[in-house]
Amino acid sequence: MKILNFGSLNIDNVYSVDHIVGAGETILSTKRQRFVGGKGLNQSIAMARAGLDVFHAGIIGNDGDILIETLNENGVDTSLVKKENELTGHTFIQVDKDGQNSIVLYGGTNQMITEYYIMEVLDRFEKNDLIILQNEINCLDKIIDIASSKGMIIALNPSPYNEKITKCSLDKVSIFFVNEIEGAEISSENADEPGKIMDWFESALINAELVLTLGEKGAWYADPVRGIRYYQPANDVTTVDTTAAGDTFTGYFLSSWTKGEKPELCMKRAADAAAISVSRNGAASSIPYENELE
Repeated sequence: MKILNFGSLNIDNVYSVDHIVGAGETILSTKRQRFVGGKGLNQSIAMARAGLDVFHAGIIGNDGDILIETLNENGVDTSLVKKENELTGHTFIQVDKDGQNSIVLYGGTNQMITEYYIMEVLDRFEKNDLIILQNEINCLDKIIDIASSKGMIIALNPSPYNEKITKCSLDKVSIFFVNEIEGAEISSENADEPGKIMDWFESALINAELVLTLGEKGAWYADPVRGIRYYQPANDVTTVDTTAAGDTFTGYFLSSWTKGEKPELCMKRAADAAAISVSRNGAASSIPYENELE
């Protein structure tokens, strides 16, 4: 199985604040930091640090060389990454004193995916290869359709949730990674009722596995084909920055899942990795290496 992450590449500008700014409010930031990030890059690095060989596809601008350098330093294959004459995607992230964050995202080159580029990338992959996707790039629906036509296994993290997700053929996805908000928006259930969210996924997308993350409340795994549900509690750690927690969880889960490990072990390793991530500042820089979990 070859593993492809067709995903976003961002530069994250992180501002430390007392509290998340409200409408019409101006507040002071005590610190500004610059990190590499993007859900795509974060998940590629998480999988690579967990021991997988990963190809990354995506588009950067002339200001994005640091993203390529970071992926290469982590052993990710960047031969499929393309450069365009546009600003690289970037974010403005507020992190409050309790470690919670608020994110403004500018798509930049992440929104320059074309059908020709999709075909060019996917020509390198075959049936039963794994493709990992998030919703920070354009043409997500086309990537899903073309990957499915090739018989690839599709993992989808539909974040951030917006109308683009409604245009995707979700029945072609093999495994979903959603938090309680995304799960609620897709299923039209209440975010505080994970059981009902899982019920909806199991009835509407009967062949797909589901990983439902709930932050400090832990996470659920559901597989309607095998009739399995498993709850993984969160580790009790001091939270510094939650920016890459979900991406770390996704990457480490997939590293075990692709090796055929039992769901319980996949969830445990993902939760342990996410716990380390939230105890550190930054996005990609907070993702642990496999030996740290041991």
